[in-house]
Amino acid sequence: MAVLTDDMKKLIADSFAFIATVDENGNPQVGPKGTMRIFDDEHLIYNEQTGHQAWHNLQENHKIAVAFHPHPGMKGIRVEGRAVIHQGDQIHTDAQAYATENKLPDVIAAIVISIDRIVSLDAGPNAGIEIINDPVK
Repeated sequence: MAVLTDDMKKLIADSFAFIATVDENGNPQVGPKGTMRIFDDEHLIYNEQTGHQAWHNLQENHKIAVAFHPHPGMKGIRVEGRAVIHQGDQIHTDAQAYATENKLPDVIAAIVISIDRIVSLDAGPNAGIEIINDPVK
């Protein structure tokens, strides 16, 4: 798995996340995830609260991409990986506690994302350059 550097962690903390998923017909969907955060050096996590399109898509296809780009800013990253859905376990319970502490809606599930690939979203000639590619075997 790819490992987040300290600089990447800071960028993530300073950014608003957008996820990309694909439905069963191959149609892309992009949406914001305000609860996206670092789970550990190799995973991200967010609280699934709406149960709408991204939730539907992740039921069938666990591939996901997350874009982080602070505004204003010239640097960003895209994280690609696989989503694992957690319901009824300790990760789900911890996500609900996070929601309660932050006065957020109840959690349908906690989504943990493996970090398999990281791509630069920097403005300029480094845009699209692969930084790390280390998928789970």
